[in-house]
Amino acid sequence: MFITAGTEADCSYGEKLIEGLDASALLADRGYDTDAIVAAAKAQGMEAVIPPKRNRKVQRDCDKELYRCRHLVENAFCELKRWRGIATRYAKRLSSFLAAVQIRCLAIWA
Repeated sequence: MFITAGTEADCSYGEKLIEGLDASALLADRGYDTDAIVAAAKAQGMEAVIPPKRNRKVQRDCDKELYRCRHLVENAFCELKRWRGIATRYAKRLSSFLAAVQIRCLAIWA
């Protein structure tokens, strides 16, 4: 998990997020459709299931059936943000916010 500034693009940390993961597929939305992320996923033996951006010169295929499973991730974020302190980021310090996210994840998992 990485906590970034709200104005920073998520895809800039995509390679770091998947580093060392043992998975057969990487499911992500169009925001993560970069050549670097796709190449990093392939280098780790993952199939990149990311719909191509519309402005891509060379469009890639995307397994639409597998991509539908991504809703589980969106549901997890929705559940996480149901805790108002996380959704609005009440915590002033990064360490406090990270602790709140971890506590909420434990509560969801339990």
